[in-house]
Amino acid sequence: MKIRVLGSEAACGASSTNGSNFNNSTHVRVFNDSTANLEVSIETSANVLIGKFHLAGGASEIVVKDPSDEIFAESTDVRGVGIAIEQ
Repeated sequence: MKIRVLGSEAACGASSTNGSNFNNSTHVRVFNDSTANLEVSIETSANVLIGKFHLAGGASEIVVKDPSDEIFAESTDVRGVGIAIEQ
């Protein structure tokens, strides 16, 4: 899998009111820049929770979401960047 970076990596907001849609990206690479397992949440633009998961310390995942959906985490140690997936 190849990815195209669509912006600059930034810390995720640490509460529902501080979530980011990462420039309306439908794919976001999130990275936990700490050693602790941290919770990552995805919600609609109306602050309705879609789901959440724990991201292991030092791990990264790709979150697939609707363009207006927002991501936030329990700590700003979780960073994200919008990406496009290329084959």
